[in-house]
Amino acid sequence: MKRVLLLAWRYVAYHKGKTIILVACLTLTMVLPLTAHLLITHYGEALLARAQATPLIVGARGNRFDLVLKSLYFGSAHVDAIHMSEIEAVRDSGLGLPIPLHLEFTARKHPIVGTTPEYYEFRGLQVAAGSLPLRLGQALLGAHVAADLRLRPGDHLFSDQRSLYDIAKTYPLKMHVAGVLRETNTPDDDAVFVDIKTAWLIAGIVHGHQDVVHTTDDAVILRRDADNVMTNAAIVEYNEVTPENLATFHLHGTPADLPLSAIVVLPQDQKSATLLKARYGLSKTHRMLVPVQVVDELLGLVFRVKRFFDANFALITVSTALFLALVVLLSHRLRRREMQTMHKIGCSRMIVFWLQAAELGIVLVLSLGLAGGLAVAITAAVPRIVRLM
Repeated sequence: MKRVLLLAWRYVAYHKGKTIILVACLTLTMVLPLTAHLLITHYGEALLARAQATPLIVGARGNRFDLVLKSLYFGSAHVDAIHMSEIEAVRDSGLGLPIPLHLEFTARKHPIVGTTPEYYEFRGLQVAAGSLPLRLGQALLGAHVAADLRLRPGDHLFSDQRSLYDIAKTYPLKMHVAGVLRETNTPDDDAVFVDIKTAWLIAGIVHGHQDVVHTTDDAVILRRDADNVMTNAAIVEYNEVTPENLATFHLHGTPADLPLSAIVVLPQDQKSATLLKARYGLSKTHRMLVPVQVVDELLGLVFRVKRFFDANFALITVSTALFLALVVLLSHRLRRREMQTMHKIGCSRMIVFWLQAAELGIVLVLSLGLAGGLAVAITAAVPRIVRLM
């Protein structure tokens, strides 16, 4: 058998053009289904792992997939806002720990996550350089954000302009980079974390401006009396928080009405989780979701679509196999004189059969190895390609 394999390898190596064409055709046929399988398996496991680590999510009633995907993976879908009063409601119930999330803004196309220090402990995030955001206007960068933007503690990062045509509507906030997180291979690597108050600062709910009580600039004062000072749009609002102007930042509105995108709830136990779900099941404006159930449903839809593509790949495989059989038959006719010579020198018909089978087997092994290597490389490179896009 070793001699048969040696002869088959010599034949395959000698006819390089024929071999390359066959290997290319078979590789292209196999690489797509292999890549699809690896990608779906990889991302399915990643989606489930993060969902399983997140017990409960509270948000406004609406599309449950949008709410879960935005809360877990910081997607671009819009979700209706809820209010800080829900934080107090969960906390006062004594049934779980609420962690607020504000997810409406971006910085250099990376999501800005407004939250509290409990989030870092919950996700097990550790600082690789610098520190957590300790002051209003500071930011903590995910590992991929810091690498892509080439930023480190002490640098600055601007939030993205929310309105392209109305530059007076909001000012991009100049954030001070306080630290960089260790890589976790989760969506946290691609996010910019700020204190929840900093997120409200970007929204304009919290802002700071020049001292209007003692200013002598009449161009910004509309009316002044003993209890109130009314200003116009000419007043200078700060787009950067510094030690000098920190005391001028203040809140407009009541704390209970401040907006949030969602709340991650860590229940005390299974009984507490059941009670919380029962309470929110009666709400007409809010809902509480179990992320793993929603992600399971979403993956179920994905696998249904995958079955359709698997059927398509099966048809392509059959057509490729028929093409390969045609090539073998034509090759056999072209090599008739060669086979006759082998019979004359003493080779049995079985040896000739195994010789052709070995040639085909070598081509299949080369194709499968190349297809597998390409599929693994594509799967590994997809996250990087997505970040570059």
